[in-house]
Amino acid sequence: MELTIALSIGILFSSGIWLILRPRSFQVITGLLLLSYAVNLFIFITGRISINKPPLIIADEIVDPALYADPLPQALVLTAIVIGFATTALYLVVLLGSRGLTGTDHVDGKERESEE
Repeated sequence: MELTIALSIGILFSSGIWLILRPRSFQVITGLLLLSYAVNLFIFITGRISINKPPLIIADEIVDPALYADPLPQALVLTAIVIGFATTALYLVVLLGSRGLTGTDHVDGKERESEE
């Protein structure tokens, strides 16, 4: 399980970095999205992989913390998802405005010819 999650985080990071280095704005935004997904998954995993454990302590007695899931990574990831959605919407609005002004979505503003 840990190897699968580590590989998926690595694939998301490497794909995000590769897309950020591309010249088109939409690919850069997609790369930023993949990086944010990888970071969210990494933060979520830092709270330990827990199956069928409650996230909150209900009683006012001395409890064993190993019986409960850590709620902090879950709260951080939920907040990061909301903030990531808002920044992605902002990036897309800026991308559309830039494309409307320049007529292209290349990062350097120059239209490149495709090699076919």
